[in-house]
Amino acid sequence: MSGLALVILAAGIFALAYRFYGAFLAAKVLAFDENRTTPAYRFENGVDYVPTNKWIVFGHHFAAIAGAGPLIGPVLAAQFGYLPGFLWIVMGSVLAGGVHDLVVLFASMRHDAKSIIDITHKEVGRLSGVTTAIAVLLILVIAMAGLALVVVNSLYHSVWGTFTVGMTIPIALLMGAYVRWLRPGKIWEMTVLGVILLVLAVWAGPYVANSSIAHWFNFTREQLTVILATYGFVAAVLPVWLLLVPRDYLSTFMKLGVMVALAVGVILVNPTIHMPAVTEFVNGGGPIVPGKVWPYLFITIACGALSGFHALIASGTTPKMIRNEKDMLPIAYGAMLAEGFVAVMALIAATSLLPEDYFAINVPPQVFEKLGMHVQELPVLSQMVGEELAGRTGGGVSLAVGMAYIFEKIPFLSGLMSYLYHFIIMFEALFILTTIDAGTRVGRYLLQEAGGLIWKPLRDHNWWPGILLTSFLISFSWGYLVYGGSITTIWPLFGTSNQLLGAIALALGTTVLIKKRKLQYLWITFVPFVFVATTTLYAAYLNIVTNFLPKGNYLLVGLSLLIILLAVTILVDSFIKWIRWIRGILRREPALMQATVFD
Repeated sequence: MSGLALVILAAGIFALAYRFYGAFLAAKVLAFDENRTTPAYRFENGVDYVPTNKWIVFGHHFAAIAGAGPLIGPVLAAQFGYLPGFLWIVMGSVLAGGVHDLVVLFASMRHDAKSIIDITHKEVGRLSGVTTAIAVLLILVIAMAGLALVVVNSLYHSVWGTFTVGMTIPIALLMGAYVRWLRPGKIWEMTVLGVILLVLAVWAGPYVANSSIAHWFNFTREQLTVILATYGFVAAVLPVWLLLVPRDYLSTFMKLGVMVALAVGVILVNPTIHMPAVTEFVNGGGPIVPGKVWPYLFITIACGALSGFHALIASGTTPKMIRNEKDMLPIAYGAMLAEGFVAVMALIAATSLLPEDYFAINVPPQVFEKLGMHVQELPVLSQMVGEELAGRTGGGVSLAVGMAYIFEKIPFLSGLMSYLYHFIIMFEALFILTTIDAGTRVGRYLLQEAGGLIWKPLRDHNWWPGILLTSFLISFSWGYLVYGGSITTIWPLFGTSNQLLGAIALALGTTVLIKKRKLQYLWITFVPFVFVATTTLYAAYLNIVTNFLPKGNYLLVGLSLLIILLAVTILVDSFIKWIRWIRGILRREPALMQATVFD
């Protein structure tokens, strides 16, 4: 199998899905109303509710949802072979992830851009509302810790990466001020300015790393954790147009630019997929992902196919900026398909490595010895990038090596393997970091809404003491987990909790369709809901009995059981309500036939 064939197949499927299935969801299932006034206009305050150009919102939304999942997940799942991951990415993006994101965004738009917590409380009931509040806040903190940990592990003692990623902050501030005050509405001028400055920041990285000021950007793991949590706090507090949106918009150019460049590279080079379609590890016993392809594939590849974290963005920052309901299709469904394409590219880059080299990078040396494999090109690759690659677990390094190896085979990039490798490591960190700032801000929204049930002033998004307090609590919580945690303690829990949140969001989507009395379309959300819920609950159970308990990690056992209990409570409560509502609709009971906010 060639990489070119997978690129063409994925691009064709995604294009057809957007044109036909996406249009069907927008026009028939959800029935967008382009004449309806959006929350961005009704509650415009210049801080959170800000009517924004749809392509800038697309940039923010894509940057916010496209975290570690579409990059790291497919690389780790390559253990099973290229075929299982490719099928889940393509089918999941089209039939599950895109539907999930679009329906949640629609529900939030019709509920004044409120969060999934508030919507569930109003549409399902108090039990599900309170349970969702606890579950979402807990899952969000775990998810943020998991994402932040990848950034910290990529950037500590990395002057080049830290400098370039750090420079995106003042560049974003300049872009926000430029389009707000200096040249209002001149979006393309702002875009050109930002892209030029970003390219200069990338170009200057290696020079800074070898200069007398290199120590300014050389941080330990602990120092970088504190800096990252502080940045999250600042991003959650400042007006959305000043830092968050321009930075995410800017990052999207790099994200999509690198992925398009990789697609072009795959077309020009047409790399061979060396990993077999299916490996022996689909039956379990793999050195990277411990269990069988089902259920572990579906929690390993999250953001590239379906991710509950997307529901927090789709009912957080994004609905507060949309100017017209028709813009939801490219922003939600389109961004999900774009992320799926990114995941396919990551999978191609990883599987283009020889299997022996892939496993040598992604497992500790003592584990690799037990596999009975022998490295092939790894010593040469290590020499080309200037670093020892064996045992660099986590997925990020193997992805960077695979991408750099493809780029290096393009004639005018030949001989630049080391530069390309370090650039891609920085790109990966930037890719994930944009999720941190948006996620922290969403956490602030959620904590204000949940806390408002106890203390009413917290629900006021214009009350600065509440803004500062909730921003600090969210930043401190995930920062604390990262400061004392590791990839082995945080990532397994992140995988299952993230997908359980996706199941909760799809359950809300099913509620939306019932309330719209679109019973003929219930399969659109109900089928992926059943699949994701059963798969993830089974994976969570396996994590407890085969991973956490044998290692004596009772904290993770307790957190896993709590999340499972919360999710099951929400799903059972929703299911009971669905039966009652459907019966009422079929019997044409007036109370269930009246108009709702979804009409």
